Order: sequence, then C-alpha cells, then structure tokens
Amino acid sequence: MKYAYILFFLSICLVSASAFAQTKTQQAVIALLEKQSAAWNAGDLEGFMDGYWRSDSLLFLGKSGPTYGWVATLANYQKGYPDTVAMGKLRFEFLKIEPIEKNHVFVVGKWFLSRRIGHLQGAFSLLLRKIRGQWVIVADHSS
Repeated sequence: MKYAYILFFLSICLVSASAFAQTKTQQAVIALLEKQSAAWNAGDLEGFMDGYWRSDSLLFLGKSGPTYGWVATLANYQKGYPDTVAMGKLRFEFLKIEPIEKNHVFVVGKWFLSRRIGHLQGAFSLLLRKIRGQWVIVADHSS
C-alpha cells in the first residue's frame, strides 16, 4: 500500500511538470509575439522580423502565394508597409497555442491593424521551432 501512495505521488509530480512545461512554452511564444507587436508598433520592421527564422527556408504564405526566405519576407513587408501610417498599430489575439513536440509549437490566432487609413484584420497560423534555445517562426500563413 505504501508503494501505491509513492507511485501515485510520483505520477502527480510528472503530470504537474508536464503541464508546467507547456505553460512555460506557451508563455515564451506569447512573449515572442508580443515583442514582435511592440517592434511593429514602433515602426521597426526589422525588429518585427527578429521573431522569424533567419533562413532561406522560412515560409510565409499570404494572399500572393508563398514567399521563401527571411530577406524576401522582409522585402514584402517593406513594400506593403512603407511607413508607420501604413503599418498602424498591431494587436494579436491568440486562439490556440499547442505544443506539437518538444521543439515545435503550432499557433492559431487573429491579427488586427488599427490605422488612420483604414483598419485591417485577418487570421494566422504559425509553426514555431526552438532553434539554439530560441523560439522562432519557421512558417507563417496569414490572411
């Protein structure tokens, strides 16, 4: 009977540790996306892009189709949002942040741009990967 209590206690500890790890991961992902939002709202597109994987393999899928690479994605943002008036103020709403495995997280949400020239909004799904201890967006589908 004594061993049953010990096993029960250990299983509770393992479940609690697993839940804590997910919460910690979710908090790290939210912090990354909030940092992106703050950079965007400061008019800093390159700072916003710090949340993305600096690789030619980065995938951004938008209304114009797929774009590959960090540099090409930045160029598209610079073309579409040439100044702070066009950029407006960005806000995210998170609908789902789901760890897929230890180093991958799937995020679904909505984005909102408040602008003097007309508000915009849409939805997004992101795949994040932990690379060298840092979470980065490796695939972004925004509409």
